[in-house]
Amino acid sequence: METEVATAAIGGEFSLWSLFFRADPIVKTVMAILVIASVWSWAIIIDKSMVFGRLKRKSNRFEDMFWSGKPLDDLYRKLGDKPDHPMARVFAAAMEEWTRSKGTTSKDNLVIGAKDRIDKILNVTVARELEKAERHLGVLATVGSAAPFVGLLGTVWGIMNAFQAIAVTKDTNLAVVAPGIAEALFATALGLLAAIPAVVFYNRYSASLNSFAVRLQGFADEFSAILSRQFDERSR
Repeated sequence: METEVATAAIGGEFSLWSLFFRADPIVKTVMAILVIASVWSWAIIIDKSMVFGRLKRKSNRFEDMFWSGKPLDDLYRKLGDKPDHPMARVFAAAMEEWTRSKGTTSKDNLVIGAKDRIDKILNVTVARELEKAERHLGVLATVGSAAPFVGLLGTVWGIMNAFQAIAVTKDTNLAVVAPGIAEALFATALGLLAAIPAVVFYNRYSASLNSFAVRLQGFADEFSAILSRQFDERSR
């Protein structure tokens, strides 16, 4: 019976909540920062998972329409004023310039100036869309690299508290040093819990972004070539 009571007491004493509320203010601050960083990271992870999933699905549908053989003007009108994904926005930006250029009276000016303008518009739009897709990935990189060191700060501070407890009580009994050591290890664990998912998903989403960047730039180059051929046909 006494053993069960002691075990229960120890379990209550070293629960996660008790470790947090009993911790030194510095260690408590470190723990709070790591919990906030972890929650923030998971919010970004979930958001990016949905974002990249939508990008892939909508890009597949758009490419199917683009390569279906229908006139580009019809596709442009179908998209309307507000395309809802990067590839469609790249297409719409170039088509807008193409539509304006078709009204040019001089064929030489049409060919010489419009090609360069469309290429610049394509490049700028691709860069802008990739920047949007990359948004908040830097947070995952920062959490993944900084969280272990923030946790280490809590660890060092907790160990210092453990040694101070030994110095004050002049007792090396485990009951004296265990609270400080437990706080230190808890801070380390929180640092790792925040950092590991951030690093894993940052690498995953970076690879997905690179793949999408290649796909988007490839589409822009192919579309530029199509418009260039149409320019050449109009200039004859």
